[in-house]
Amino acid sequence: MSIFKFSFGIAASVCLLPAQPAAPTAYTVVQVNSMFGTPVEQTIYRDGSKALVQQKNLRTLYNLQTHTNQSWDATRGGCSNGTFGGDWGDPFAMSAEIAKQNPKQTGAETINGVATKILEADIPGGKLKAWVDPQTGLLIRGQMTPGGGAAQTIVDVKQFKVGPPPSSVFAVPAACASAAPPPPTEEQRMAAATGGNGSDLVSAIMPPPSSNSCTVQVRFLHAGSMQPIVNGFQIALDTTYNVDHPPSYRTGMSADGKATFSGGGVRELTSQLRNGVLRVDNPPPYFHVEASFGKGGSSDALIYRHCFGPQTTLLLVVKNPGQLSDGADWLWVKTGKYLAP
Repeated sequence: MSIFKFSFGIAASVCLLPAQPAAPTAYTVVQVNSMFGTPVEQTIYRDGSKALVQQKNLRTLYNLQTHTNQSWDATRGGCSNGTFGGDWGDPFAMSAEIAKQNPKQTGAETINGVATKILEADIPGGKLKAWVDPQTGLLIRGQMTPGGGAAQTIVDVKQFKVGPPPSSVFAVPAACASAAPPPPTEEQRMAAATGGNGSDLVSAIMPPPSSNSCTVQVRFLHAGSMQPIVNGFQIALDTTYNVDHPPSYRTGMSADGKATFSGGGVRELTSQLRNGVLRVDNPPPYFHVEASFGKGGSSDALIYRHCFGPQTTLLLVVKNPGQLSDGADWLWVKTGKYLAP
């Protein structure tokens, strides 16, 4: 959990330490987590690439290399397999990935047997007080005080031990062996769609946007073969999209399959295509895009800008232009052969 989201409606990022010490990769942490309202006790075990989060009878084992997980109820039995992204609940992420707010050290205190430094900072809508272990960077206790409200403890570590947990902690029940295989990870799914390396790409519909700007080249490709699609489609953009007041869009269709776009500030840009490539200079952090393939269907999405260089490529990878319901993905190119047209 790299970003605090509090019950009084504030989403804030706060840097707890100017320079984070290296977090251990083998440990046991018992904490009470109140970030989402009702306090919940969790025990988190980690040994290298294996991590297990226990909450009452529910246990989830994470493989940090393959990004797969297995969950089961220690009392009722059963097992399910799944996949996960980068955030699996690492307790060290709560202090290691907080944005800079220049907190001030206001004292020191021993909390549950751990000598900590007390850090305080003003954040939008309130104040943060954090007790941090200077040796590892672990947030031992965190309190939020909304403007005009009482202090709320959001994290409270009860026990903390560095070192490998017993190997028996990571043992899975026999039911997990027969459970359905996990769905492919996002990276695996992108690799299957493009026939390349999934790590070269990132989903374009996932926030947050990058802070830097760039020129965007929008390309349209067939899934698998990755051959360019240079005609037979229309494209429209709304670069005035407001996430707080999202507009309503409507796409009309004539008898011959020609689309008309309306709503918000959407503008058709098909006439600006050059060999099937659309150039968009310095788009905003997010924008709405619609691509119509006539009677084959359309794909529309809210795109979050990700600039991996002064010029960055945005792909629409289509399985079947004649039937878009078969699947289409908006992807940013981080690196590799599709980086530039």
